[in-house]
Amino acid sequence: MTKFAGIIFDMDGTLVDSEVVWEEAEAELFAERGLVYSDDIRQQVIGLRLDEFFSRLVKIYGLDEPIESLMADLNRRMLALIPHKVKPKEGAQELIEHVRALGVPYAIASASPMSIIDCVVDTMNWRTFIPNLYTADVVPLGKPAPDVYLYACGQLGIVPSASLAIEDSPNGATSAVRAGMTCYAVPDFHSATDKFKSITPHVFANLHEVLQNL
Repeated sequence: MTKFAGIIFDMDGTLVDSEVVWEEAEAELFAERGLVYSDDIRQQVIGLRLDEFFSRLVKIYGLDEPIESLMADLNRRMLALIPHKVKPKEGAQELIEHVRALGVPYAIASASPMSIIDCVVDTMNWRTFIPNLYTADVVPLGKPAPDVYLYACGQLGIVPSASLAIEDSPNGATSAVRAGMTCYAVPDFHSATDKFKSITPHVFANLHEVLQNL
């Protein structure tokens, strides 16, 4: 049993250790354009939907390349890297199987494009474990806006205020809280724990601790 009516997972950095792979692909993309992609800059855009991610970076770098072209380039790089470099987070499989056994609605709701979500889920062999997959591409605004979580809750038929989101980034946690959900945050190593203090009181060291608190 669980106290939650439904559970929604973020994907990148939450269920899979993919943020380092995203960083590699992003750094290569900018390096080929003669630009230095610093950690300070990346911290400003972690967890954003790709169009919003590049909208911000185009302004920072003063690029005149179309955002659609940059998105396609990064998407191509990630699809090539995911099968070889993305691994599940410690405890992810156990957590997913536990949530599945609870019998409540659950899903992934990610800022990534559906092609990336599909690639990750297939690489992890999670297709039968997580049948409900939602991308922020189908809503007006990506995280930290609440749109994708509200959409996912609507699709699952669950009330946001009675449901749980599991996140790793401040932008993602903010999205969940703005949707009215309880948010369990497991900060990825790129996201300092103290950044979550004003967002959610539920901060855990790993997914094993999350499982113990369901």
